[in-house]
Amino acid sequence: MLVSQFQGLQLLHHHQASPFHHRHSLLARPNNHHHRNRKFSVVVMSVQSASTSTALPIMVNGCSGKMGNAVIKAADSAGLQILPIAFGSEEENGQTVAVHGKEIQLHGPSQREDVLASVYQRHPNMIVVDYTVPAAVNDNADLYCKVGVPFVMGTTGGDRDRLYKTVEESKVYAVISPQMGKQVVAFLAAMEIMAEQFPGAFSGYSLQVMESHQAGKKDASGTAKAVISCFQKLGVSFDMDQIQMIRDPKEQLEIVGVPEEHLSGHAFHMYHLSSPDETVSFEFQHNVSGRSIYAEGTVDAILFLAKKIQAKADKRIYNMIDVLREGNMR
Repeated sequence: MLVSQFQGLQLLHHHQASPFHHRHSLLARPNNHHHRNRKFSVVVMSVQSASTSTALPIMVNGCSGKMGNAVIKAADSAGLQILPIAFGSEEENGQTVAVHGKEIQLHGPSQREDVLASVYQRHPNMIVVDYTVPAAVNDNADLYCKVGVPFVMGTTGGDRDRLYKTVEESKVYAVISPQMGKQVVAFLAAMEIMAEQFPGAFSGYSLQVMESHQAGKKDASGTAKAVISCFQKLGVSFDMDQIQMIRDPKEQLEIVGVPEEHLSGHAFHMYHLSSPDETVSFEFQHNVSGRSIYAEGTVDAILFLAKKIQAKADKRIYNMIDVLREGNMR
């Protein structure tokens, strides 16, 4: 069991740091802030050259949630204009929330179309960012497409086939991706390439999968399922219900090594492969503490989409692979 392996790792804690700690710092914390900010300022100027605004305006729906909150922080730091309006529930209608020093008024379902159309008329170069709830995905996308406003959709769930069909028929520009972490997306893309080019390479190998997320996440990770799908194409036999889901904060602290301050928001994954005779093993691991990796990826998606709109690109629907391939990330 992977859990027992992690317990063994903890015995080495006083002599060497857990591999979870080493790798999470490498994956989740870019460290050249000065260079990144300087590069970003050039990008903003390029996407805004045809606009009268000094910064690209964005409307963040779901701003009172943890991801929406993180996106506003990242977007504000990057110099984007946070519009003081967002969608909320019927109970939240008319309320004003403070998010990183920004006062944002929430509007309930009955007002959304009029509000969005009015804001879009005043800010024709705006982009909507959606981090709401799965149940709202399709209704929100329907509205964005009806009004004609481009959007970045990071919300998971909903009827994805209907979502793509709606956007395709509307010709609205959009980036749609349930995984906005650029580095995680790059890892998934590499796994898919390996599975496509070397099918059956791990035939006969056994697989163990451990994933740890905040206690509020009840389902298994979609990212883990995508990685497992690649391993299956590589010849590994594995059922999704074999995933070891760790949601107990005590186990996350003592076994997995999640920093205490990130118990409420993290994604630690380990994939362990063993040969039939157990003489060969491989481990793939990626650890994310906090939500900044997803928020920063969302900002890159916003800037990417603004450039495509300005260039009047023929393609209208994009994902994070497209953003990565553009190569202009901060």
